[in-house]
Amino acid sequence: MAATEKRILIIDPDGRDRKDMTMFLQKENFNVETGKGLPEAIKKVSEGCFNCLIMDVNLPEMKGYEAVSIIKSIDPKIKIIMTTKKNTKSLEAKVREQDIFFYFIKSFGKEELKLAIHNAFSK
Repeated sequence: MAATEKRILIIDPDGRDRKDMTMFLQKENFNVETGKGLPEAIKKVSEGCFNCLIMDVNLPEMKGYEAVSIIKSIDPKIKIIMTTKKNTKSLEAKVREQDIFFYFIKSFGKEELKLAIHNAFSK
């Protein structure tokens, strides 16, 4: 798979999380772009072809799970990995109702995230 085909968009309001994830994924030879909120996600998904969107559940504008249908209306094929620092049963239920590929709790470590991303690209 060519590097240009492995494009990931990270949308996370936390600058440190964005930077950590970007560095981690670039080491895995992914082409990574980032943004901190929904307007950037909409703009970048509209302009570019991303295979995978890693989006935090706590966006500045709304909950990430509320943004899934907006993103999917722009690019129905994009694989969305929803992330959160703190999980609750009610949050997880709301997230899993959406058309997402994977739900990642950040405290679990990046190996699980890496596996999910590789799975997103192989499907």
